[in-house]
Amino acid sequence: MASLKREVDNLQALERITAELRARIEDTKNGVGLEEEDEELTKLLLENSKLKHRLAILENAIDVEKSGGSGKASVASVKSFTPAVIPPHINTMVSVSDHFLDLFTNAIAKAYPQLAGTLAIISPVNANAAKFGDYQCNSAMSLAKTLKASGINKSPRDIAQEILKQCEPSLLVEKAEVAGAGFINVFLKKSYAIDALTNMLKSGVKAPEVKKQRALVDFSSPNIAKEMHVGHLRSTIIGESISRLLEFMGHDVLRVNHVGDWGTQFGMLIAHLEDRFPNFLKESPPIGDLQAFYKESKKRFDEDEEFKKRAYSRVVQLQSGEANSTKAWNLICDVSRREFQKIYDRLDISLTEKGESFYQSRMIEVVKLLESKNLLEFDEGRKIMWPTADKSGIPLTVVKSDGGYTYDTSDMAAIRYRIEEEKRDWLIYVVDSGQHTHLKNIYLAAERCGILNPEKHRAEHVQFGVVLGEDGKKFKTRSGESVKLSDLLDEGLKRSLDKLIEKERDKVLTPQELKAAQESVAYGCIKYADLSHNRTNEYVFSFDKMLEDRGNTAVYLLYAFTRICSISRNSGEDFSDLAKVLESTKIELEHEKEWKLAKTLLKFPDMLVKISKDLLLHILCEYCYEVSTVFSEFYDNCYCIEKNKEGQIIKVNRSRILLCEATAAVLRKCFHILGLKPVAKI
Repeated sequence: MASLKREVDNLQALERITAELRARIEDTKNGVGLEEEDEELTKLLLENSKLKHRLAILENAIDVEKSGGSGKASVASVKSFTPAVIPPHINTMVSVSDHFLDLFTNAIAKAYPQLAGTLAIISPVNANAAKFGDYQCNSAMSLAKTLKASGINKSPRDIAQEILKQCEPSLLVEKAEVAGAGFINVFLKKSYAIDALTNMLKSGVKAPEVKKQRALVDFSSPNIAKEMHVGHLRSTIIGESISRLLEFMGHDVLRVNHVGDWGTQFGMLIAHLEDRFPNFLKESPPIGDLQAFYKESKKRFDEDEEFKKRAYSRVVQLQSGEANSTKAWNLICDVSRREFQKIYDRLDISLTEKGESFYQSRMIEVVKLLESKNLLEFDEGRKIMWPTADKSGIPLTVVKSDGGYTYDTSDMAAIRYRIEEEKRDWLIYVVDSGQHTHLKNIYLAAERCGILNPEKHRAEHVQFGVVLGEDGKKFKTRSGESVKLSDLLDEGLKRSLDKLIEKERDKVLTPQELKAAQESVAYGCIKYADLSHNRTNEYVFSFDKMLEDRGNTAVYLLYAFTRICSISRNSGEDFSDLAKVLESTKIELEHEKEWKLAKTLLKFPDMLVKISKDLLLHILCEYCYEVSTVFSEFYDNCYCIEKNKEGQIIKVNRSRILLCEATAAVLRKCFHILGLKPVAKI
C-alpha cells in the first residue's frame, strides 16, 4: 500500500508539471499549432496522457486494497480515467499501438469499472487486409470469460459495443466499428498521417517518447592476447545495434567491453616476454603476431616445469602490483587493444573498456559485503554463496580454496559497480546462450544480497545462438580452428568486390565510389545476416546467400535505398530543402498504394517500442524489408516523374517525391540502428 501511495504522489507531481506546461503552451500559442521549438513540450503532453492513465490505475488499486483486497472496488470508488487523446495541435509521429492501448484501456475501465487496469489487446492488421481496418482491439473475448467468472454473462460482441461507446475521440481515428464475434476494427485518419509525415520531413525522424533510463550494454568482450574470432561476431554486432537503438530512443547508454585481461595466463605471457624481449622495459617489444606469441608461451607452460613455476610467480607479482610485471602486462594489453581496434574501426563499433582487472579491488569489497550479510558458507575450503535462500540451483564460488577469486567474484563486483557507482538502472549483457545459467545466478545472487532491486533495476541476458558453417556444424576453418574475424571481413570485401564487378559497377563508379560500395556491401551483409535472424537461434553463415540481391538481404535493401534516393535527383527539381518544398506542396494520399506506404511508415515508432522491450533486432530487419517491398508497390503503381516518348520530363508529382523522401528518411534511421552504411551510388 505504501509503495502504491508513493508512486501516486510522484505521478501527481508529474501531472502538475505537465499541466503547467499545457498552460504555458496555450498562453504562448493561443490555440495555434506548435512550432518546432516547442516539440519537446509536445512530447511531454503526450506522456502526460499515459501518466494520468497510470495514476488512475494506481488509485483504483489503492481503493481495491481499502475494500479488503477482494480484487474489485465499488463502482462509486473507481476514479474516472482521463482519455488518452492527442491534443489537436500535435502532429508528430507517435507509437500508434501505444496510443490505442491507452485509448481502449481507458474505455474498458469506463465501461466496466470492476476491470479497471485491464490492459487492452491491440494488434495491427495485415496491410493487405485494409478493408478490416488498420488496427484491432481484441479484448472482448477474454473480458467475456473474466466477467462470466464473476457471474456476469455478456457476449463478446456486446462487450465490444460497450467499449466502443466509452471510447474518447482521437485524432488518429477515422472510424472504429465492431465486427464479427467482437473485434473492434480501427481505421487510421489520413489527416494525421499527412501531418505526421510532414512534420517528420521538416524536423527529421524522431523516436517516440519513452521513460528514459540509464542503460549499460556489456558486449564483445574478447580476451587479451588472443585474436578476435567468429565467436565474438554476434556479441559485437548485436551489442552495437542495441546501443544505437537505445541511444536513438533517448536513453543514457554506456557501452562496456568487459575484456579478459587478468588471470593465470598472464603469468606465462609475462615470463615468455621476459625471455623473448629482455629489453622490454626500455623499448616496446615488436610482437608481430600476438596469437603466435600466446601459443608459444602456452606450449612452454605445458611442457616446462621450471617455466611454469616462474609463470606462477609472475602472476603473484602482477597481483601485488610489482612494477616490472605490471609494465609487461600493460605492453601485452596494448598490443591486443590495437588489434581489437582495427576490427572495431572496420565495423564502426564504439566501446569503453573495463576489463576484469578493473574490478580487482572491488572484488575484495564485495566479499566483505557478502560476509557482513552472512551469505558465505565454507565448502571444502571454498567460500560459496547460494543465489537463493532455499539453496536451489548452483552455488557461486566467491573465494577459491587458495584464497583467489573467480569469474563469479568479478561478475558480482561488476554488477555492484554498475548499479552503485555508475548508477545504471538497466543492465544488458550480450553474451552467448551458454552463459545463461551463470548470469541468472549472478542476477539472483545480486538480488539476494541487496545489490540489485528488481523494482528499480532491469537486468537481462541478451543471449544468442552460435554461428554455423554451411555444413551445419560450428563455424571453423578446415583445420578445425576458430575463424579469425579479420579473415572473415577480408573475405567479405573480396566477395563483395567480385559481385560488384560481375554487375559491371566498376565501369560506372569512380574508384572511390567503388571502394565505398564494396565496404558498404561487405560489412553491411555480414551485420545484416546476423541481425536478420532471431538472435536466440543458431544461423548458418553463407556469403553466397547474404550477397544475394533479392529477398530480405542487406544487398537488396542497400540497392533499394539508393534507387529511392535517386528519384528526387532525377526529377530535375531541387528537393534539398524539404521544409521549403513543403511550403508549396502538400502530401496527398489519394491512391491506395500511397496510403499503404504512409501507414507502413507510421509503424516505425511501434517497431522501436516493441524492440526496446524484447531487444530482438530481426523485427527491425523485417520492417525494413516490408518498407522496401511496399515502396516497390507504390512506385510501380504511382508515377513520380512522367516523361514523354523522347525521355523529356513532362510532369513531376512533388507529393509522391515527398513520400519517397519520407521512405528514405525512415530507412536511413533503420540502417543507422542496424549499423549499415548506405552509399549514394552502388
